[in-house]
Amino acid sequence: MLEILHFPFMQRALLAGAMLALILSILGIFVTVRRMAFFGDGIAHASLAGIAIALLVGVSPLPIALAWAAVVALAVWWLERSTKLSSDTLIGILFTASMALGVVLMSFTRGYQPELVSFLFGSILSVRAIDLTYILIIGVIILAWLLLSFRQLTYMSLSEDQAIVSGVPVRLQTIILYVALALATVLGVKILGIILVSALLILPPAASRLLSSNFRGHIVMSIVMSELMVLLGLSISYLYDLPSGATIILTGTSIFLLVALTSRLKR
Repeated sequence: MLEILHFPFMQRALLAGAMLALILSILGIFVTVRRMAFFGDGIAHASLAGIAIALLVGVSPLPIALAWAAVVALAVWWLERSTKLSSDTLIGILFTASMALGVVLMSFTRGYQPELVSFLFGSILSVRAIDLTYILIIGVIILAWLLLSFRQLTYMSLSEDQAIVSGVPVRLQTIILYVALALATVLGVKILGIILVSALLILPPAASRLLSSNFRGHIVMSIVMSELMVLLGLSISYLYDLPSGATIILTGTSIFLLVALTSRLKR
């Protein structure tokens, strides 16, 4: 089993998967507490427009997709404040518009586009050194912000009004949270695909919520579940020659169902 660690592509896959599992599992806590479960799925689909622009121009899709996702996230925040509509409603509008734009732009590209297929369905085993560099650098920045702002994020997620009264810079932290979610989601798209990435944002926090009785325990268990989901999924996909992204998600779903069944039997 350990021979898989000798392959450079598997080393890159494990590093990328471990970093994304870490940041998405923590961000997922705040997503579920704030009832923004649709945000990750919406941003993932909205990134198709950025990917299409990059392919049309002939540049690397990942940085353009990251920039586009950040713009969409900022647009959601601004419209949320300006219109008083919920983030889920706005992301639904913007993601369908972005996806429609992506489809229109893709009609101008010629021939088979392997990069597009990679982003649609994910390809963690084909993560390149440059992709890993993006994942590690952005991941470390997001992780540092999460550690420094943990108390403020927790406070504003549980009670935004009280956080404002207590002097928490809610507007700034909300902007950073939205952008961090957008960037982490697009990085996850590279390994799991547009269709599946939101599961890594939702499954670990959902499973951990059934096991933990306090907020810190919730976060720790979410991280453990997320890392287990990626490592087990990758190992199973390698052993049985299965699609890695889909196997990771099915592994996570199995863990969630097992936890849900166990917690139900204990009652």
